[in-house]
Amino acid sequence: MGYFVHESSYIDEDVVIGEGTKIWHFCHIQKGARIGKNCTLGQNVNVSNQVIVGNGCKIQNNVSLYEGVELEDDVFCGPSCVFTNDLTPRARYPKGASGYKRTLIKEGASIGANATIVCGHTIGRCAMVAAGAVVTKDVPDYALVAGVPAKVVGTVNEMGKVL
Repeated sequence: MGYFVHESSYIDEDVVIGEGTKIWHFCHIQKGARIGKNCTLGQNVNVSNQVIVGNGCKIQNNVSLYEGVELEDDVFCGPSCVFTNDLTPRARYPKGASGYKRTLIKEGASIGANATIVCGHTIGRCAMVAAGAVVTKDVPDYALVAGVPAKVVGTVNEMGKVL
């Protein structure tokens, strides 16, 4: 197999999981998901249909990656950060996958605990989203964003040091 899946987790059919990846307690990886090598998925992570997770990603506890989300390599998703995929959801009038907006998290970016990423945006390479921030527009490469709505408050380097 080449990867670890805790016995309490469920992996659907047609899923690819890279070598060295660890999937911990109570996770669900849905049909068509692609997870790269050497990733760590903490407790209670959901990876929805067709989601792509690059190599070396760290997805902390209680994160759901909904259809339309793509993480490039070495992305960090802090505990309980939130992704959306529909700008105008209605229980009575579901749009389905054709109505979902794509969200791209570029290589090396980090998303803090409890941050919300509104769908349809790109978080730039090595950017950092502060804990609790609400991202409502694209985030430039190497930007540090914070607040509600998130605004650029600084710059970070590849290691996450504020410059």
